[in-house]
Amino acid sequence: MTKNELIEKVAKKASLTKRASRDAVNSVFNLIKDSLVRGEKAVITGFGTFLIRSRTARRGRNPQTGETIQIPGRKLPGFSAGKTIKRLIK
Repeated sequence: MTKNELIEKVAKKASLTKRASRDAVNSVFNLIKDSLVRGEKAVITGFGTFLIRSRTARRGRNPQTGETIQIPGRKLPGFSAGKTIKRLIK
C-alpha cells in the first residue's frame, strides 16, 4: 500500500475529504518522525512500536580491492510489530 492509497482509504473510512485525510495521515507520520528524532520510541497499541536501533562499529571489506575498512556505528529507525499484528499474519 502506498501513501496515496492510505490517504484514499482513510478518506473513505472516516468520511473525510481527501485534503483532510492527507493532513491527518501526514500529521501522524510527522508525530512519529519527531518522536524518533528526539530519541523516543512511538508505541501504537495493537499495531507496533517505532524505535531507534543502534549499530555498533564493525570491520568490513571493500569488495573491489579486498581491503579491510572500518564501518562506523550509526543509529537507524526500526519497527517492531505488536502481538496483534503478529497473530494476524501467522
